Amino acid sequence: MSRRQRDAITDDPHSGFDRPSRRSRPRTKERPTYDAAVEAMVVTVDRGRYRCLVADDLPLVTATKARALGRKGVIVGDRVRLVGDTSGAEGTLGRIVEVDERETVLRRTADDDDPFERPIVANADQLAIVAALADPPPRVGMIDRILVAAYDAGLEPLLVLTKADLADPDGLMATYRPLGLHVVAVEPGADLSELRDALAGHRRALVGHSGVGKSTLVNALIPGVGREVGEVNEVTGRGRHTSTSAIALRLPGGGWVIDTPGVRSFGLSHVTPDSVVAAFPDLSEIVEDCPRGCRHDSSEPECALDVAVADGRLAPERLESFRRMEKAFT
Repeated sequence: MSRRQRDAITDDPHSGFDRPSRRSRPRTKERPTYDAAVEAMVVTVDRGRYRCLVADDLPLVTATKARALGRKGVIVGDRVRLVGDTSGAEGTLGRIVEVDERETVLRRTADDDDPFERPIVANADQLAIVAALADPPPRVGMIDRILVAAYDAGLEPLLVLTKADLADPDGLMATYRPLGLHVVAVEPGADLSELRDALAGHRRALVGHSGVGKSTLVNALIPGVGREVGEVNEVTGRGRHTSTSAIALRLPGGGWVIDTPGVRSFGLSHVTPDSVVAAFPDLSEIVEDCPRGCRHDSSEPECALDVAVADGRLAPERLESFRRMEKAFT
């Protein structure tokens, strides 16, 4: 009796099925091209979800990071490519499959001994260092450190002094004027036209200590944005972390401003003296005559910067300001 005949007279309905083979489908080496992916900019990051702007007239798209990106981080300011549902409708979710090469990256470390860099903002072209003239008092060391990070990242710095109604800004302005730094002092209810002109057409990140008024400044620049603000602690003199994540906001007159959480430390273990000197064309030309390994500080006996001051080619105030800033990370 054949097998087919046996199966015909049996009561088992599965007896006619053969066991499948153990061969698996061969893995393809062709990777997806994502030709249909849409370009977007990451405007904020919140607990593993990325809010991305595809177009001005479309709602923000909520997206996740594709597994293919691995451990590569995505930060505010990144230009990315999205697939999936990019309509921005409630309950939809897109997927970030590619991150374009960054033009600039502002980064810091937890402290000067920490080897791990923490990227803050990508693709900004300018950096606004926000410092309060009082309540809390200005921390020149913190300003110097952020200034060094700006020069290292290739960002044009701007110093914004808030709460000018509580203290005179002239002293702090004179401190940074030899560096050629643009300084703007503002106070509550005052005209912000000078600051608006400095921000217009740029993508500028706001960085500063907690409680200096970054979010208050953003609320004044962009009416109706509603960034949360807080009071400075009367006992410690410190501000409260009201902003927990960075967010990019479009300015009414054109350009972007990126509000970042307040920082209480700004490590610079990733910065080298040469990267800072490169930000000053006049100093870069002079240090070419320095001996190998020169750190360009006052302890170097043959530093070409000191020779330039003695010859009258470099103003002593400019060298003093540069070395004070350089001490922030040496």
